[in-house]
Amino acid sequence: MSANLARVEALSQRLVAALSSRNPPNSTLNAPGRDLFAKAAASYWSEAIENPSKLYENQIAYWGESVRHFMDAQRQMLTGAPTPAEEETAPRDKRFANPLWATNPYFRYVREQYELNAQAVAKAVAEVDDLDPVEKKRLEYFSRQIIDMMAPTNFLGTNPDALERAVATEGESLVKGLENLVADLEANDGEMVVRLADESAFALGENIATTPGKVVYRNDMMELIQYAPATDKVHEIPLIIFPPWINKFYILDLKEKNSLIKWITEQGFTLFVVSWVNPDVSHADIGLEEYIEDGYLAAIREVRSITDAAKVNVVGYCIAGTTLALTLSLLKARGEAPINAVTFFTALTDFDNQGEFTPFLQDDFVDGIEAEVEAQGILRSFILGRTMSFLRSNDLIYTPAIRSYMLGEAPPAFDLLYWNGDGSNLPGRMTLQYLRELCQKNAFAGEGFELLGHKLKLSDIDVPLMAVTCETDHIAPWKDCFRGMLQVPSKDRTFIVSQSGHIAGIVNPPSKKKYGHYTNGDWSGDAESWMEAATFSEGSWWPRWKDWLQERSGDQIAAREPGDSDHPALDDAPGTYVRRRATR
Repeated sequence: MSANLARVEALSQRLVAALSSRNPPNSTLNAPGRDLFAKAAASYWSEAIENPSKLYENQIAYWGESVRHFMDAQRQMLTGAPTPAEEETAPRDKRFANPLWATNPYFRYVREQYELNAQAVAKAVAEVDDLDPVEKKRLEYFSRQIIDMMAPTNFLGTNPDALERAVATEGESLVKGLENLVADLEANDGEMVVRLADESAFALGENIATTPGKVVYRNDMMELIQYAPATDKVHEIPLIIFPPWINKFYILDLKEKNSLIKWITEQGFTLFVVSWVNPDVSHADIGLEEYIEDGYLAAIREVRSITDAAKVNVVGYCIAGTTLALTLSLLKARGEAPINAVTFFTALTDFDNQGEFTPFLQDDFVDGIEAEVEAQGILRSFILGRTMSFLRSNDLIYTPAIRSYMLGEAPPAFDLLYWNGDGSNLPGRMTLQYLRELCQKNAFAGEGFELLGHKLKLSDIDVPLMAVTCETDHIAPWKDCFRGMLQVPSKDRTFIVSQSGHIAGIVNPPSKKKYGHYTNGDWSGDAESWMEAATFSEGSWWPRWKDWLQERSGDQIAAREPGDSDHPALDDAPGTYVRRRATR
């Protein structure tokens, strides 16, 4: 006990030091403007005045259930066991998996009252019926965040798992939890970013991102990696993958058994991958112009030079797919045609429906981001990271925090979670262009996006394309991706919906035999009618894409080794840019 107290005292000093170094984000990014809740409250009370019986009915029902929960707890304390009816209502929420949530009167009462409160809040929000649809969606989102935050599992005194662990370890688990908390704060300059994976378990180029290749070109925006061939013959037309710059490219090369990069080389393609620079304040004025000119067009130019190919095939993933679409429009406006065929991975091009990001794409939040990037020069990675995490807060924030800080557990050695925590900053200017022009104004799918002296439009894209989307993707919903592809006049279009989400639906190797996919060549209807008539195929979409790509990749030639006399190897894959950690 004395030793633990001494550790707590030392940790407390480190905690204070870590918090003192915090450089907090703009305060408007922490919550919506007060007017949202003011409008909701006004609407609720207006309804109560006009229809008081409804309010009384709801309140009496709430009181009745609260009293019943208390009486049930009292009875259970006396008898020592729940009734059969109570056992039937045992919690199904995985947060309440501990048997004590059903068998212990105290925890059962706390859990049932929390669930009742959550239902009451959700019902009150649902009955607010005179708000703008966007405001209603925001109210639903933020009220749900409050509900999730106030779950009894998030507090030591009402978490049986944490209390049992503390008793069993004589408080050691809580000291270890405090050590984990302090370590996370120190690693993130005072920001509470929960470590999702054991960072010491992974090393780039050693046990993740190990597919052999060379950096053959580098500028201020990106490194261009050419991967070593895995076959004696390759297709004549090379392939370039443009990954998103929100995260690092090695999600496509985590380990050998699920590496899309390795698999592509094994299918006989000459593969290049762009590794974007992790921006710092010196990149504050970098916009989409630089990403296109010094990223996409530079990569296309250098790949054509290295391979002596007239045209290239390209892939754009997520935001890189959106920007690839802008690049295709620009190339057409300039009268250039270096692209033979394009593949989009979960890429939005029409932002008319903002989906789950609606709460964050309104003026109060975007104004806050503008103030943040004006002050910092960049959008720091943890801000975007926490925004993504709050879309799945129970899985990505509260559960990991409970395990680490309350139970004192070390984070798992999980490569996907390691990658998820290895985020990138975003240049300030590019961030605002993307949010204002593409997300809010939907300029690319609408009247046109003014960029590099041209008005770029989605309807300009006429190259052969395949769009791969994911059925449960909450970042780029497949129906929104489909709506964008409907506006593309290309006569050669293929659309695929993979099972699973934004990452697992793309990184879906055939060897796993896990997620299937849907196809349908009919573009005459909307997304719903497309899915109704779609054909489901078991297994990964990768082999189908390979067949499609082979038909558009030319003849077989001798395999190409990385680089040439004008492009000597600058470094081994995965390069140097990918190793730069984000600013906190």
